[in-house]
Amino acid sequence: MKKLTITTLMLCVVVMAQAQLLWKISGNGLEKPSYLIGTHHLAPLSITDSIAGLQEALSSTEQVIGELNMSELQSAEVMQIMQKVMTSESDTTLQSLVTPEEYEMINGFTKEHLMFDIAMMPKVKGAFIQNNIIVIMYMKKIGGFNPQEQLDGFFQSLAINQGKAVSGLETPEYQFNLLYNTGSLQRQADLLVCTLSNLDEGLERTKRLTNAYMKQDLNELYNISNEKEGNACDATPQEIAAMLDTRNLNWVEILPAKMKEAPAFIAVGALHLPGEKGIINLLKQKGYQVEPMKQ
Repeated sequence: MKKLTITTLMLCVVVMAQAQLLWKISGNGLEKPSYLIGTHHLAPLSITDSIAGLQEALSSTEQVIGELNMSELQSAEVMQIMQKVMTSESDTTLQSLVTPEEYEMINGFTKEHLMFDIAMMPKVKGAFIQNNIIVIMYMKKIGGFNPQEQLDGFFQSLAINQGKAVSGLETPEYQFNLLYNTGSLQRQADLLVCTLSNLDEGLERTKRLTNAYMKQDLNELYNISNEKEGNACDATPQEIAAMLDTRNLNWVEILPAKMKEAPAFIAVGALHLPGEKGIINLLKQKGYQVEPMKQ
């Protein structure tokens, strides 16, 4: 019983420790601390009013680091790269990868919500449609989300206005490849069909993820993201590794030099922070002290 109580207490400490969005990084040769915050694309900017220590972190750092330098997405060259990668270079069409009934379901969605008929873009990749589904339906059915106001862009705009440096951990090309080339064309089509066939469940899951984020509960966010549906909608181990684990490992190799150069405010997707393979744990393994910010 005593052993069980101690184990339970230790688990509670870990859970409480990760029920935060903003973390202070110090030690391991850093003269001044840097800060790590988890962001969420569907969270309103009003969340910034309730994040403990946020103003201190913003005012005491000299650079903002994001997954991407958002300003790079505005260039014509990058837009051309995205337009190219979102369509198949082979002769394979989306229609050839699904049943006639599935094709009608997909085309019905794109015509109603994305304002295009797939016949106009027959080689569009399933991932392009997939990446727009939940955001569009969330806006229409749940609301409270403004695509023009996202935390990642907000923090970078704030830095630019204050004359601070802004940089990205990845290039737009890397992220485009990640989004549109991680899975085969067939896998993308299967995932798209599954998502549209289970739209209500997907929306409910997204709502739960957003609510967990608004509560600033990384553990709940992490647990929801790891739930399995037992169908094609479940991410494969390879997809999880590509979207989270590999990128986390890459980032913690880049961050030490950047933090040593100047105290940094690091803003990346919240799901990159928790877990054994999350950035918080990986930074600790490198010898940094990573502590949740408190009021």
